[in-house]
Amino acid sequence: MNEPSAVFVQVGPSDTLTTAVRNGATWSAAGSEVTWSDGTIGVSAQAVSRVAIRWSEPLPAEALILGDAWERSYGDLQWRHQQPERLLPWYFLAHDPRTGQTTGSGVNVQPNAFCSWTVDADGFTLWLDLRNGGGPTQLNGRMLTAATVQRFEDAGTPWLTLHAAVAAMSSRLPARPEPAPVVGANNWYYAYGENFDEKAVLKDATTIVELADGHPVKPFSVVDDGWYPGGNASGGPWDVGTPGVFDDLAGTAGAIKEIGARPGLWFRPLRVREPSRWGRAGVDDGRALDPSYPEVLELVRADLQRFKDWGFELVKHDFSTYDVFGRFGPAMGSELTNSGWQFHDPTRTTAEIVLAFYREIRSAAEEVVLIGCNTVGHLAAGLVDVQRTGDDTSGRDWERTRKMGVNTLAFRLPQHNRFFAVDADCVPCTPQTPWELNQRFLDLVARSGTALFVSVDPAARTEQSDRALSEGIRLALSGGDASGIEPADWLVNTAPNTWRSGDETIHYDWSRAWGADPVLP
Repeated sequence: MNEPSAVFVQVGPSDTLTTAVRNGATWSAAGSEVTWSDGTIGVSAQAVSRVAIRWSEPLPAEALILGDAWERSYGDLQWRHQQPERLLPWYFLAHDPRTGQTTGSGVNVQPNAFCSWTVDADGFTLWLDLRNGGGPTQLNGRMLTAATVQRFEDAGTPWLTLHAAVAAMSSRLPARPEPAPVVGANNWYYAYGENFDEKAVLKDATTIVELADGHPVKPFSVVDDGWYPGGNASGGPWDVGTPGVFDDLAGTAGAIKEIGARPGLWFRPLRVREPSRWGRAGVDDGRALDPSYPEVLELVRADLQRFKDWGFELVKHDFSTYDVFGRFGPAMGSELTNSGWQFHDPTRTTAEIVLAFYREIRSAAEEVVLIGCNTVGHLAAGLVDVQRTGDDTSGRDWERTRKMGVNTLAFRLPQHNRFFAVDADCVPCTPQTPWELNQRFLDLVARSGTALFVSVDPAARTEQSDRALSEGIRLALSGGDASGIEPADWLVNTAPNTWRSGDETIHYDWSRAWGADPVLP
């Protein structure tokens, strides 16, 4: 990676960017120093909000640009022509359709800053968001290793270049053990956290075991949101189930194992039902916990230990990005969160605090399979086994499954088994959604070898759906299509219809007779 052309520093959230003066490999401005050493960026300051690092390298006018997303994608990953103000989290690729060359830049996973790029005709800029909540981090002269930058050269095609880029950004992670396929049942997309009990959970476990039909890799059966008092994302403590519905969660986990599946459990680690003295500043009700408190991390560690003691072999932790920032990904933009508040510990960047939180969960989970949902993928890489890379699919509205599920699988598939196992979210089988379209999504996910979860409403089961579900589940449990799969039309289609697997070309029609429904809000 070439040295930067210019560096700019912002101290307070309302301050303008100040041009830094270079002295060798150090740029100084506003009481801050920014260092560059073989792509690694250090920042030292009393207080700092953002650093902008500029490279003046003209791009072809026809270039198509691709970026990632802060956390989950929301059907919004796509190649676009140059849009100078477009925020590109973590990495970007630029494809020249005239020459076929694809290049780009990104930062290694687990940085200590929220990193994004902007790209224009004259070059590109790396934006290091070093804030603590909604204000400057008080580094107090500490030298922070903010990020390590990678330059991506053309690897033959845009698809291969993205694969190479993801491999480069995750190259310093410990080698991942060969993961067993993560496949199972999840009741969310027909129960939606309501009107289910242990009997329904055990029926789901029986269904997934029947559909796996004796496959040597055991599927999971996940108890999703709604198992605890209050239900539906209301929050912890996570110490008991709903009275009269889930009175003995250890017994529930044991019963799932007896049926032949592996038990899994959902929870929302940074949300409690009553206001807490460890609540995050800037949230009126005090129910979103501040992960910079050591006491909050102790609570989370105790939760994981309890789930293990109950016998659960998979834990899905959810909503933590929203509980930290007060926003989902699309609303974060370049500001991430509201201004004017900070964490209990103002001396660490938000990225450092979120990383410490993920590391605590990973350490506490030990051998439990972890799924991160609404987690920041570039920070969670190497700290979760499975990552929900897209927003929710749906058991009520097919268009969400097309928009969210197909898009995230097409554009984030290269992250699979490098950052984590990719989870494009559940394949629904419900009376409200067209099975012929769900079946196509099932086939694609199963072929991809990524995590496959199915949400099967007992009222929607037929011989036809059971046969297709069994074929898809068994293929996924076997690791998917050995030839691999890639989207052939992803340069021009946000929900690719044409996919290649070895020498085979597969076409999926994701639309009904009238085409796609109008864009969802």
